[in-house]
Amino acid sequence: MKNILKNPFVRKTLYILLGFVAFIVLLNNVIMPWYVSKPEEKVPSVISMKEEKALDVLKKANLEPVISDTTFDERYPRGTILFQKPNGGETVKEGRRIYLFVSGGEPVVLVPLLKGKSVRDAKFSLERLGLKLGNVNDIPSTNPKNMIFDQQYVEGTPLKKGDSVGVTVSAGEEYGEIIVPDLIGKSLTEAEQILADSSLRVGKINYQPSFSLLPNTVLDQYPSKGNKANKGDQVDLFVTKSAESKNQNIPSE
Repeated sequence: MKNILKNPFVRKTLYILLGFVAFIVLLNNVIMPWYVSKPEEKVPSVISMKEEKALDVLKKANLEPVISDTTFDERYPRGTILFQKPNGGETVKEGRRIYLFVSGGEPVVLVPLLKGKSVRDAKFSLERLGLKLGNVNDIPSTNPKNMIFDQQYVEGTPLKKGDSVGVTVSAGEEYGEIIVPDLIGKSLTEAEQILADSSLRVGKINYQPSFSLLPNTVLDQYPSKGNKANKGDQVDLFVTKSAESKNQNIPSE
């Protein structure tokens, strides 16, 4: 027997077994009785409370609050508790950890880079993030025509969903002697006559449904009023059509 005990492997195994037995005895006779006899507390509900107040309430209830995460939720103001675990009303042991989730307020998105894009591509990029295309200003510049060269908010600016972002579009280098007239609010027939009187022509007509304006009312134009053009240049128009009509015949130019 003594020879067996001299074996290092046997001795190590015996030490491990003795340690395990000691741990079981300690667990059954000390740790578990202490935990079972530990006072219980009813978890207070801290939903909708400000973070500091929620921490104070839980600490006074002999519980241990832990900030777990921040989540954007427009239903709860920024800095308030929107979720807790365990829930309010549950009975737990004194000192139990209560995990809290804090509201970051309304969700925000970061403005994308719009410079170098066309208006159409910029509109798509913004809508994909829940933003809208705001005012589009056409300004003569040395940049390629129809290219966005400036934007209202720089890339990375946080905005709320639904906000608008305006852009500045290059109208190309300023040229020509004819000032593009203001056509917005005019009927399509009036716009055609005004352009003809200015030696200009109607270009592409884009129809958009409207419940409030009469059909064939000019909503927007490109180039915008005040830009210079040459004789015979075209002006694209955005014109209303009846909202009830699914098909609208486009008049021939």
